[in-house]
Amino acid sequence: MTENATGHVNYAEAWSGKESPFKVSYGKIMMWIFLVSDALTFGGFLAAYGFSREAYNGEWPIGERTFHSIPFFEGNFPLLYVAFMTFLLIISSVTMVLAVEAGHRMDRKGVTKWLAATIVGGMIFVGSQAWEWSHFIHGSDFGKVELADGSKAVVHAEKFGELQNFTVQTAGHKYKAGQVLTDKDLNLKHEFQHAVEAGHVHAGMITLEDGSVAKIAKNEDVHMALSVVEAGGKYKLGDKIEGADASKQYYEAAYSGEAKRIVYGANLVRNEYGPTVYANYFFFITGFHGFHVTIGIIINLVIFINVLKGTYEKRGHYEMVEKGGLYWHFVDLVWVFVFTFFYLV
Repeated sequence: MTENATGHVNYAEAWSGKESPFKVSYGKIMMWIFLVSDALTFGGFLAAYGFSREAYNGEWPIGERTFHSIPFFEGNFPLLYVAFMTFLLIISSVTMVLAVEAGHRMDRKGVTKWLAATIVGGMIFVGSQAWEWSHFIHGSDFGKVELADGSKAVVHAEKFGELQNFTVQTAGHKYKAGQVLTDKDLNLKHEFQHAVEAGHVHAGMITLEDGSVAKIAKNEDVHMALSVVEAGGKYKLGDKIEGADASKQYYEAAYSGEAKRIVYGANLVRNEYGPTVYANYFFFITGFHGFHVTIGIIINLVIFINVLKGTYEKRGHYEMVEKGGLYWHFVDLVWVFVFTFFYLV
């Protein structure tokens, strides 16, 4: 943009097409235009999520109850792993800033170091998000239970009672009568949950996939309690059932032989944690963000390879690193809103 001696801008010349009217490269301008449009897209998704939550009459899933696991560790750690993911993504923004700053100084080694750190951080985040999806899909040890009055409740317990074995009472295609099955023979928990959800458990007996019928040997759960999330004939939204009564009502449903009295995990047609629409939004919005992060990693990898090849040294500037940084900061900022909507409120 040009100015005359009095400091006034010559707009005719500035917008003539020979140069950027904002003293910014067209590459940066196009990146900003894309980011603004993408921000409106994410804003629309989050607004729709908010309206759906407001319109729902039952209890909406609570983040610290839904996301409380850490890979390779047993126990209850509310939002701890999600907090780690968020911290990691914020740190990757810092390393991206340092890469851009090194580029301004034409410090090739500095750009290489900090850009590599950004890429590694992004990869760990995407891997962690995939693990969170897996945890969300497979669900908890207890699932969501439909009580006798038609109300639905989520289960809270310190520990799921260990399944010791299945003793075959009636032979099937694979297992013989009298055979004692342990985790060495099949995944007891997976088999138990699948059978409970399908209505293949009745009065402490489980029908296995090969058609054999076995007696269940299971330890007691530790400190079970039920929280009603959908009202029924007897229980109202928010009611608590604790102690022996909670265990009795849960296993009456689990051992009833009725399909879908207990639902484990979440997908696009069922949801242990709350309404199906919550799972739909979770998969779509976090997946859409994860897709953006993946694209950002690919962009940064391409830039990283060009840095190693000396492409930007030959050009005399590292503007491409700065444009990649704009995109990376955007996906980091979007995650702050996604984290807030899904995990905190």
